Amino acid sequence: MVLLVLSAYLLVVLGVGLFGHRLFRGTGEDYFLASRSIGPVVLLMTLLGTNMTAFTLLGASGEAYRRGVIVFALMGSSTAIIVPFLFYYLGIRSWKLGKRHGYVTQVQLVRDRFGSDALGALLFVVAVALMLPYLLIGVKGGGDALNVLTGGPGAGLPPWVGSLAVCAVTYVYVSYGGMRSTAWVNALQTTVFLLFGIAAYAAVVSQFGGIGSAMGRLRAEYAEMASFGTDRFAVLQMSSFLLLPLCTGAFPHLYSHWLSARSARSFRLAIVAYPVLVAAIWFPSVTLGAIGRLQFAPPLDGPILVKLIVANTGEILAGCLAAGVFAAIMSSLDSQILALGAMFTQDIVRHYGFDGKLREERQVWFGRVFVLAFLGLAFVCSLVASQSIFALGTWALTGFAGLLPMLAATLFWPRATARGAAASIVTVVVLWAGLFWDSLSVEGAYSVAGTGLMPVALIVPAAALALVLGSLGRQPRSQL
Repeated sequence: MVLLVLSAYLLVVLGVGLFGHRLFRGTGEDYFLASRSIGPVVLLMTLLGTNMTAFTLLGASGEAYRRGVIVFALMGSSTAIIVPFLFYYLGIRSWKLGKRHGYVTQVQLVRDRFGSDALGALLFVVAVALMLPYLLIGVKGGGDALNVLTGGPGAGLPPWVGSLAVCAVTYVYVSYGGMRSTAWVNALQTTVFLLFGIAAYAAVVSQFGGIGSAMGRLRAEYAEMASFGTDRFAVLQMSSFLLLPLCTGAFPHLYSHWLSARSARSFRLAIVAYPVLVAAIWFPSVTLGAIGRLQFAPPLDGPILVKLIVANTGEILAGCLAAGVFAAIMSSLDSQILALGAMFTQDIVRHYGFDGKLREERQVWFGRVFVLAFLGLAFVCSLVASQSIFALGTWALTGFAGLLPMLAATLFWPRATARGAAASIVTVVVLWAGLFWDSLSVEGAYSVAGTGLMPVALIVPAAALALVLGSLGRQPRSQL
């Protein structure tokens, strides 16, 4: 019954996504940005859905199972506070410049601002490379979730089946309908996982006698999991995690959604409502993850959120709640692959000599082929990836957070130069690669030199410093 409900939901998603093709106008701008026509409600839902990935539902709940409610303080609260400011300061400014100059991707903005093809190519390569681990958490999450839903390790469907299903369904409606289908499906899926998330929270918590009783038991049996921690390591880690939400301002897929807005006023609802909706998603996810320790003893074999749903609800409700989990996964995956297609089409195919030689429809096909190959790579990586979804997501977010100083300077700092921007990107790449390699030899939670500071606390300031030092002594290019 769970598979039947989940299959029905995936068919509905496909139907909504494919319907978007009926309004396709045959241009690249319509395919990638829905002709900049997305209104405030759909914009809010698609921005929320794009940001609430498997990292939030499966990763955060899994980390809460291991570490307790401190996980909410690590990112949930800071996300609700910081991201709306990024929408206001970066989103609206990006939308205005995008509409004025016809931009579709970040690379076009940076290339024009600094007048450097080499810088644009560097940003393209780094952004695409960072998208792989971020894409991977959705692909891996879908496989892990379906495996648990159908019986768990050794009994259920192998993880590759769920991963392949998520990739296939998402690719079909994105490649066929573009941004309009992506925005509509995201609005649907965000609604689904919000409603079903609340239902899951109520259904599971009721089995423990209510939230007060559950947290009381958790405090009595696992005191450290009901506390936010006071030791120096925890304080430094919490402080550095506050920088992770800065990644939102550097996401290529968020940039595409910003440019798809009908007007600057479309951002108002997202700025006001986003914090409330983030809390409505993060709080149940983290709470259920921590409570899961009361029912399932370590080691954990599969996503704790899915295991709780299967163990504490009937099959029909479990199927609906499973649909909510898949909705969260696909509502970010679709935006990510659409942004990749836009970048390849606009920044490679069109920019390097094929703009006047190919019709726009044919250029879009190049993007579709690139996305298919990239999804295939992510699928293969999901079969061998051993790190947790939370760890994979943290590293991906760290890299994008490091790009924010350069992108913010592109929009607001007149004295920034191409050399400074390149120095900032190279600094991010070198530090990220070095710290990631170092983390592979460390078991458990990784921090820089064991201090408690997360890599993002080193990478973001270093990237900003490299930008400033690299821009000194050079004549800046005029602002856009």
